[in-house]
Amino acid sequence: MKCALVTGGSRGIGKAICMKMMAMGYHVLINYRQNDVEANNVLQEITDNGGSAELLKFDVADKEEVQQILGGWIDTNTDQQIEVLVNNAGIRDDSLLAWMTDEQWNGVMNTNLNSFFYTTRLVLNSMMMNRYGRIINVVSLSGIKGMAGQTNYSAAKAGVIGATKALAQEVGRQGITVNAVAPGFIKTDMTANLDEKELKTLIPLKRFGLPTEVAYAVGCLAAPEAAYITGQVLSVNGGLYT
Repeated sequence: MKCALVTGGSRGIGKAICMKMMAMGYHVLINYRQNDVEANNVLQEITDNGGSAELLKFDVADKEEVQQILGGWIDTNTDQQIEVLVNNAGIRDDSLLAWMTDEQWNGVMNTNLNSFFYTTRLVLNSMMMNRYGRIINVVSLSGIKGMAGQTNYSAAKAGVIGATKALAQEVGRQGITVNAVAPGFIKTDMTANLDEKELKTLIPLKRFGLPTEVAYAVGCLAAPEAAYITGQVLSVNGGLYT
């Protein structure tokens, strides 16, 4: 069975990506950390639409948990191949650097950057053996241009962008592509506390984006036909920054 693993798949952009992977014919592995209700809602929606999925509950920032749960799934399900990995899980914990705590820095780094390493390293081996794979990392406009009050978040996402470009060069010969999608302001829980009315004046399209629009970009990069696109960062930001 061909599978797609989506981290942080229970809400917002992650949920939309799960639905897109289902529409592309994949068995969807829905990763989440703690919201059982929302995760089960995604699972139910996929099955109601004729797709197949299962839940993988683990904290992407916890190396041991990733190894135990994801590594255990890979070892147990030798007849199922993860063809698509979408590293989507992420958090914000904003503060000016002068007042940022160690906990704010480390928490954001662990969840947004270290998680890429923990998860991708496990999935990569089978992709290399099968000489096929699609790795898509959901980064951010903050990682491209930097955002005041988000030094930790900007640094973490910029780190993933650098890792995307480096890994693409390492595994291209094995038929594996590695790309990133960089959303701007998208209507999700993460942007609910932002002043949309004021911020949309900065956006050429004059609105916030939708999770489904980010998922569409992910789906394009995940397609078999995208075999010659790798090491790229695709911005989905309404023209806010180019």
